[in-house]
Amino acid sequence: MPIDFNKIPTPCFLLNEQSLEINLQILNLVQQNSNAKIICALKGFAFWHEFPLVGHYLSGAAASSLHEARLIAEEMSVEAHTYCPVYKDEEFESILAYSSHLTFNSLSQYARFYDRAKSFGKKVSLGLRINPEYSEVKTDLYNPSMEGSRLGIVRNKLGDKLPEGIEGLHFHALCENDSYTLERTLVEIEKKFGDLISQVKWINMGGGHLITKEGYDVEHLVKLLKTFRERYPNLQEIILEPGEAIGWQTGFLVTSVEDILESKDFHIAILDASFACHMPDCLEMPYKPDILHARNPEKGDKFIYRLGGNSCLAGDFMGIGDYAFDEPLEIGEKIIFEDMIHYTMVKTTFFNGVQHPHIAVWTNADEFILLRSFGYEDYKGKLS
Repeated sequence: MPIDFNKIPTPCFLLNEQSLEINLQILNLVQQNSNAKIICALKGFAFWHEFPLVGHYLSGAAASSLHEARLIAEEMSVEAHTYCPVYKDEEFESILAYSSHLTFNSLSQYARFYDRAKSFGKKVSLGLRINPEYSEVKTDLYNPSMEGSRLGIVRNKLGDKLPEGIEGLHFHALCENDSYTLERTLVEIEKKFGDLISQVKWINMGGGHLITKEGYDVEHLVKLLKTFRERYPNLQEIILEPGEAIGWQTGFLVTSVEDILESKDFHIAILDASFACHMPDCLEMPYKPDILHARNPEKGDKFIYRLGGNSCLAGDFMGIGDYAFDEPLEIGEKIIFEDMIHYTMVKTTFFNGVQHPHIAVWTNADEFILLRSFGYEDYKGKLS
């Protein structure tokens, strides 16, 4: 049964549980056929109401902060694979308590914290993040291997033998990429770090693997992972940690038109949601999100609208572009942004005090469940 958007209050992030489960089934097939582990990166997908479902299919979760590691422990009941660009003295023991694997971003962080990790009350497998100085990511904002990157250790900073206690290597050089990009990236990594890979128990290939996108060559990925393990029989774990692939095309941001303004060549529709507050990646990347029942304008289109957010930021539409509709929009009409559950949802802010979107699920049983609404106390609680 299709989603009945008339039942959805706005603004609202709405996850389609059926779409999520399909993604998880695809990822689980990759795990089963490759003997690799796929874990959920919370920086891309932190919809914790669905963590029991995620945990049913995947092999755990990845954290990039103490709060993410704690959320994994509390809502997925597993220990996190944790990587932070820096660790703080007052948080380090808590992070260890929530983690099964922990990666250091630099040799100085390793030197600072290794003894504390070694003497901690439980075993945590330690790794180093490496920077292959190779990436095909076009947007610098999302390119971990760009010149001058602060993320990871370049080869000439490491000797022929890894430091004491290091059992794993971690790299992250992809963003919305396919298995062929991974293949070319692995060629560069093996050229520089192959001798060090032979010394570890696990390798984490990071995120950016858009496995659930239509057209992704899953069979090629499985073959790639299997042959990689054959070259390094010492590896006990090969780990991938996508976030976007889990939430890819699993839901919407449902909004309403609150006002319509006239302009010379187009109309302006002001929504009850904000690009700056609720879809910041549209401005950062930038990218133009798809809208249900809308398209890019073509010559001859009559009903062209520029969509604006409801914050007072003048550029709360910049870079998004215009949309064509088959019929004129009306105040109160719903505008449904597609593919808004990964990354977009975790980046929202309370800027300007505008109403934060509800969070809801359309279940496998075709039921609408409103999980959370936000009010004044949530806005106030971020300030003092």
